Amino acid sequence: MVYSDTHKFVAVINKELEVGKALNAIAHSLAGLVSMADEEMQEKMSFIDFPDKDDFVHKNISGLSLIVLRGKNNEIKKLRQKFIENNILFTDFTETMTGDTYKEQLLKTKETSEEDMKYFCLAGFGEKEIIDPLTKKFSLWH
Repeated sequence: MVYSDTHKFVAVINKELEVGKALNAIAHSLAGLVSMADEEMQEKMSFIDFPDKDDFVHKNISGLSLIVLRGKNNEIKKLRQKFIENNILFTDFTETMTGDTYKEQLLKTKETSEEDMKYFCLAGFGEKEIIDPLTKKFSLWH
């Protein structure tokens, strides 16, 4: 494994979300993001094992930081478009992906236009020099 200090993870949470929904959205988004990454990209994600004093190993945690930011729905939509334009690996999680069963969620998503979509989370991974200027106006989530 080669440690990459040129790349980063970022997640932008809709500032209107309560903590439980925000954590759910982050978890879904990041799981999807890692699953989309090819072998080369996963190498850049710098997953490593963390052995402790008792020789227990805490496996497969990224050595990179994950910055969690917050923004308004329209800001997240604009950032999503910028990620597309800049070939940033990303995934998003929307309001239509909550509640009911996954079949109902798929139907709700299919029936909602992009213009009407309410984004809960946008997660991305890529080069710092590309991501940083795109996310500099967002504040840290708390």
